[in-house]
Amino acid sequence: MRWRRFAGVAAVAAFAFVAVTLVALEGVEVVQLRTTAPDGSVRTTRTWVADADGATWVEAANPERPFLQDLAAHPEVSLVRDGTEHRLHAVPLPGDGPHRKIRQLLRAKYGWADAWIGLVADTSRSVAVRLDP
Repeated sequence: MRWRRFAGVAAVAAFAFVAVTLVALEGVEVVQLRTTAPDGSVRTTRTWVADADGATWVEAANPERPFLQDLAAHPEVSLVRDGTEHRLHAVPLPGDGPHRKIRQLLRAKYGWADAWIGLVADTSRSVAVRLDP
């Protein structure tokens, strides 16, 4: 009988974890970044976004993110925000300074959600991407 209770508590805890994570990921502004993959197809990535210094900023959680690799060959992207598509030029900015900047911007905008996602996703090697008009 104890194992059933344990299994029930574990199931509720797992459900709660997933639910909080989904609310954290989708509860504030999420945009679609459309890049061109190596085969010429369009890759759509859902991501968080912040505005600063006259530009729009997104984050690649690590340097291996496929959309970040796309930008090396095709820096022209589309950003779908509030139902409107914007054509922009992506400038990946590796390094500690830009990393600190995007982390600060996302932390300020997304608050508890950024802290929660930080528990499940390692952004210590993230790359800031500035999207210029």
